[in-house]
Formats: sequence, structure tokens, C-alpha cells
Amino acid sequence: MDSSYIDLQFLQGKTIFITGVTGYLAKILSEKILRVQPNVRKLYLLIRATDSDSAKQRFNNEVLKTDLFRVLREKLGANLQGFIQDKVFPVPGDIACDSLGINSELKDDMCREIDIIVNTAATTRFDERYDTAIGINVFGAMHVVEFSKQCSKLKMLLHVSTAYVCGEKAGLILEKPLNYGETLNGGSRLDIDAEKKLAEETLKGLQDRNATEKETTVAMRVLGIERARLHGWPNTYSFTKAMGEMLLGHLKEDLQLIILRPTIILSTYKEPFPGWIEGFKTVDAFIVNYGKGKLNVGMCDRGSIIDVIPADMVVNTVIAAMAVHQNPSSHTVVYHSSSSRRNQLLVGDITQFFVDYFKKFPWIDERGNPVKVKEFRFLNSMANLHKYIAIRYMPLLKIVKWANLILCQHLQAHHSNLERRINHFIRLAELYKPYVFFKGVFDDTNTEMLRMAIRESNADDTLNFDPTTIQWEKYFKETHIPGLVKYIF
Repeated sequence: MDSSYIDLQFLQGKTIFITGVTGYLAKILSEKILRVQPNVRKLYLLIRATDSDSAKQRFNNEVLKTDLFRVLREKLGANLQGFIQDKVFPVPGDIACDSLGINSELKDDMCREIDIIVNTAATTRFDERYDTAIGINVFGAMHVVEFSKQCSKLKMLLHVSTAYVCGEKAGLILEKPLNYGETLNGGSRLDIDAEKKLAEETLKGLQDRNATEKETTVAMRVLGIERARLHGWPNTYSFTKAMGEMLLGHLKEDLQLIILRPTIILSTYKEPFPGWIEGFKTVDAFIVNYGKGKLNVGMCDRGSIIDVIPADMVVNTVIAAMAVHQNPSSHTVVYHSSSSRRNQLLVGDITQFFVDYFKKFPWIDERGNPVKVKEFRFLNSMANLHKYIAIRYMPLLKIVKWANLILCQHLQAHHSNLERRINHFIRLAELYKPYVFFKGVFDDTNTEMLRMAIRESNADDTLNFDPTTIQWEKYFKETHIPGLVKYIF
């Protein structure tokens, strides 16, 4: 890596293609590029839609009208619409389709113009249907690399993955590409085509049996978790993202491939303003439910490292990698966008932050009353979780069940709701267990070299992604949790 390659104006005149643009990270990336480099030539933005008008409508409603673009709207005022029409080109398509579902005439124009491709498209649900996750996270990545190889001017493909392709490894986790077909448990070789075939055959079998949509969804979610755990991954998301990385490395040929692996992405730290967030992130379900008084217990180890990173720092890492790797190379480079090596944060720290916050600033319920929160209780194993449920909830469930029988099923809805909440609590604990008991630290040697190159170019104010600059208590209490209250509650 040579810092002399960095030019802060490198985006000027460039045509960039971004997938998954209605997603959280891609929105922030698009806004940042338009705000800091208005002389970018074009942004092609892939949006799942049937035609150009539908794609434009989704972009306007789901991207441009969000509060995220407030700073850009204020900056450009009446000129905003003209600027967007000149620079932004929503592209109807679907990453799960061959040629990304783009019509041939538009595709030919794009392939002649595109300089950089950033693939952020993904389904991030931990227990997504296996067929859906394979279609998007695995073969969607394959479709992107096949499209990339047709772009005559392309300098790089930057693929956003997840740091948790490592599974549940402990110790120092290195920034290195995955080997094609490797598993995490030392078992037999992973056959990606066979996994796709299994998903398709299972789905067909369910359809042949006239299974309901709900039955099909449940069966395909169970299959995903089973296949992931068979090969050593904790959930469908991390497993399919790992397979996606493998396919990219296997098929890229001489293409320059940059893989960015963020950890748990939280609200913006500073840009375009602090605290913007969209949708629940891994730790947010606990924070929100605690603040609403619905949860004061969780299965987690207060001493475990929890690796989180603000979304704008992830985006700044993306842009910095674009700047540094302007000269094409056939090497694959991996960057961890993480905090655990430089500025560690523990599960117990985050818990104390949200306990303190909601004691000082209680959530106001629908009746206008402040919600009184209790101290948070840690359960350090599934056995303790089941014991807690047996003591706290099962007697009540039995009482409601008998009362429901006596009252001729008049309490059926109440009984079903309580049973559903218990099962949901157990399912969430299983899904989140790998992250709240995590024993790994993400090496960021490559990312630190990237930071050094940015510092040497005096670009670290524009492209700050240094986790040591974050004061975690201040960030959570003054930025992230207020952002959750404003945008999620």
C-alpha cells in the first residue's frame, strides 16, 4: 500500500455502481459520496423493481426522503432535484437474477462506464429462509462478480461482507480471504452447488406436499440453521455470507477484489449527523425492549468483548479503500471494520450504559407514564435461561392454560401470546448467543495501514474510521441510544 496513490479528488468524474441501495449502509455511502464529491460523474444504484419508474419511486421514497439526506437537502436547497437527476440513476433489477436482472441495453451502457462496483446487497436476518439467503448472499455475489468482469473500465469490486464469517472462533482473527470449500469444523469439504441443490429440492418437496407458506418458511429457516451448524457456522447469515466470499474469490480471475468485513454496525458517529439509524441492529433489540420495560434479563456474558462500529466509520473505510486501491491489482485484500483490537467494549459496559440512560431519561409509554426500569440480570448459559423461564413464566402459563379451559377458550389469545413470547425469547437467545459470548478479537492490521495512508494524506477528518477516537459511554448515552429513541421507538 502506497499513500502516494491517495487523491482526495479521486471520486471526481468516476461512475460508481452500488447494489442494495435501499439498505442501511448503502444509503449512508450514497449520501456521503454526493455530499463530499458533487463532481462524481454518475451513481448507478441497483434497486429491486420491475421498471425504471418503480426504481425511481423507491429511491425517492426510501432513500432520498429519509432524514439521512437532510444535510444534503439543506446544502442544495432548490437545486437538489436537478442535482439528483443529473448524478443518480436508479437501476431496476435484482441481485438474485442473472445479469442482475438489468435489461441488456442499459447493461451495455453501464459496462462501458463503470469504474467501481460496491456490493452491499444482502439479507442480514440470522435465520433467513435458506433458499432466500443462498439466492442473495451466495449466488447474488456470483452474479455481481460475473457482471463485474464485463465492465471494461472497472478498477475494483468492493464487496461488503461480515466479520462473523469467522463463525465462533476465539483469539485473534486475521484479515485473510476464505479458502473455497473450507468448513469451520474440520468436516468434509463444503460443496456450494450441492447446498443450492439441497435448498431447491427441499423447497420443491414442500411445494409438492402443498405445504402452507408459513410451513414452508419455517422449514426453510430450520434447514438454513441446520446446514450452517453442520459446517461450523452459528447461523444462516454468517454461513451464506462466507459462501458468497468463497465464490467471489473463486470466480474473480484477475479482477481486483476488496472485501470489507464490518462487525456489528450501529448508528452514525458524526456524519452526516450523529445518531442516524434505520432498523434494529444486533444489540438494539435488548436496548429497546429494556427501555420499554419488557425485558430486564438477557443470556450473555458481561465480560465478553462485543465488537461494534458506527455506520459512518464503515462507509469511510469503504471510500478509503477505493482511494488506496485505484491502481488495479489481482490480489484480494480483506479489511476488518472493527473496534475490538483498538478500543475494546464489553457486554457489561453496554448494559450499564442503557441501564443508566433509561433511569435518567425513561421511556414514556402510550398512557403518558414514564417506564420504570429495573437492574439488568445476566444469565450465563442456556441452562440458566431455561431455569429462569421455568420459574418466572411457566407457572403463569399453566394458570392461564387452566383458566382458558374453565372459561371456554375466552383466554386463548392471551395464552397464545404468552406462549409465543416465551418461544420468541428462547429463539432470540439462541440466535444472539454467538455474539454475546464471543471470545475473538478482530485483527485490523490491514485497516490500520489504510488509516495510516489516510492520515499521511491529511484526509482523516473527511474519512475518520479510527475507533480509538470513540468514547463509548458518551457515544451510547449521547448518540446511539437517543438515535434509537428518535428513529426506532
